[in-house]
Amino acid sequence: MAALSTGALVVFALVAATLTLFVTEWLPPDITAIAVLVSLAVLEPYTGVPAREAIAGFASPAVVTIVAMYILSAGIEEAGVVDWLGARLAALTGGDERRLLAAIVGTTGVGAGFVNNTPIVAVFIPLVTGLSERYGISPSKFLLPLSFAAMLGGTLTLVGTATNLLASDISRDLLNEPFSMFTLTPVGIVILLVGVGYLLTVGRVLVPERIRPFADFTEEFDMDRHLAQLTVRESSPLVGLTVAEALDSDGVDAVVAADDGEVALADGEPTEPEPIDVDVLQIDRDGESFFATATDRPLEPGDVLTVRGSTQAVNQFGERYGLRQLPRESVTEELLAESGHSGVLAEAVVHGESRLRGRTLGDVDLRSRFDVTVLAIRRGDTVIREAFAGVELAAGDTLLLQTPVDEIAHLEEEGYLVLTEGPPELFDVIHGEGSAPPPRLSPRALLPLGILVAVIALAAVGVVPIYIAALGGVVAMVATGSIPASRAYDAVSWNVVFLLAGLLPLGAAMQATGGAAFVGGLLAEVAVVVPPLVLLALFYLLTAVLASLITPVATVVLMAPIAVATAQDVGVDGTPFLLVVTFAVATAFLTPVGYQTNLMVYGPGGYRFTDYARVGAPLQLLLCVVTTVAVAFVWPL
Repeated sequence: MAALSTGALVVFALVAATLTLFVTEWLPPDITAIAVLVSLAVLEPYTGVPAREAIAGFASPAVVTIVAMYILSAGIEEAGVVDWLGARLAALTGGDERRLLAAIVGTTGVGAGFVNNTPIVAVFIPLVTGLSERYGISPSKFLLPLSFAAMLGGTLTLVGTATNLLASDISRDLLNEPFSMFTLTPVGIVILLVGVGYLLTVGRVLVPERIRPFADFTEEFDMDRHLAQLTVRESSPLVGLTVAEALDSDGVDAVVAADDGEVALADGEPTEPEPIDVDVLQIDRDGESFFATATDRPLEPGDVLTVRGSTQAVNQFGERYGLRQLPRESVTEELLAESGHSGVLAEAVVHGESRLRGRTLGDVDLRSRFDVTVLAIRRGDTVIREAFAGVELAAGDTLLLQTPVDEIAHLEEEGYLVLTEGPPELFDVIHGEGSAPPPRLSPRALLPLGILVAVIALAAVGVVPIYIAALGGVVAMVATGSIPASRAYDAVSWNVVFLLAGLLPLGAAMQATGGAAFVGGLLAEVAVVVPPLVLLALFYLLTAVLASLITPVATVVLMAPIAVATAQDVGVDGTPFLLVVTFAVATAFLTPVGYQTNLMVYGPGGYRFTDYARVGAPLQLLLCVVTTVAVAFVWPL
């Protein structure tokens, strides 16, 4: 076994610190990766990574290819291909649950092998929730299989997921042979077929029904005790004021007397009241409804205010401002969404790259900036319905919003949220469509499809490397008008790019200091009592569990050098071990935090954290056997 050097100890300490930061999220993962890069360069005498090599990851073929594939995927999305495909599935399945599930996982799985799976899942979530509502099926039955199918499809080709490209770079450095476009395909097809078969049979039974069919938003988020209606009395100090004059971003704060500028209670005594956590959503007057944040009409006696707030807050609100609470009847989605004004209810998810992630709602102030009011936040099986201002948003949080129709597109374009459910007119605004016909595939959509096919073909036959072919495809997309240049830059998830580039030198340091050889030697001792095939399976399980706890990118950077070193110590080819690690990081099903698409369906499906292990653990064990045997068959040990 290789001796443990001082440099290896330093690198292990950096690895431990990195894993801690990934798990605790004290820093965003991409910033953690940059901190790793800086640390490796500063500690060069111990890590063996000079400054120039530390930043070489930004020019690595994997990172360049990933940047290009983000843009190519955006070009396909801009052409409306995914929207058209979703509409076709809706028409062909006719509402049958089994056929619809088969269509969703089959289409998503194949598509994710060639196009970035994040936009595919983002488009399919509202499609699935809409079909679920139409046919009376819980969306929970479809959304988790949707995410799992996207992950399974990522194993089909080199460009299926970012970790495939990263593993190819590592294979080039350690084994002098990068992956070709279809190196992974023989085993990837087996994984996809077995995984889809599981999702359509055993998985279909295990996936829980967390959201009831036909449940409206107010039922789904259990808002019954947090929505109420009050009538404005003749004596109320709110009479003559607009909602904007009476409210600030934290709710009702003060009512300013017209004559002396002091704050007045209903009895006229000046004081400084504490803010009340209440939002006014809607004003009803003489059979007409007004969207509270958008109207400048002064309040009048007899106006009915629909508000969000706890029972205690609503009672305090009514007493302070001279309002009479109406009998506590249920305020339904129908009352809020079909009132004739511009405000509608919608559900949206904070995705992994959202500008809201790590910020509080008080800081963002969506109500005053966008006229968007947050009614509830669902985080796993917990629903937060009050005291939003101090809540720090996390990836996977699902927000129930009251929003103007014309603002939701801006929130998506600016990277705040991904809309997952709402009335059809919201999606018409986002996709720039009218309200009538289903999306159609225009002849112009064939151009970006042809460009993508050409990129894959050129890389597959070896005419040019994949990163050159992909960059050429980007040029063709922009030159032909398939995607504007500004949209191309916006399509790239730059935090993923920095994450990849920052972590790549960590693998080099593991190799240079002998750390990978040391760990490989320890694991090679297991081969004394178990055959190499079992050791291969153990690597799959260890990698899959680690990828479910931290990012798949970090896992492949750490585990790939160890896998190759272990194979060398055992005296077998390192390729099967590297490939098992590659497949394992692409199929981390055990938690919602292991993969971005898992987080995207977490809230809309109403899932609990343990639901992922409930459905994913049997699939993970099944694929452990299937992947290990398939890899050993294609690449004999």
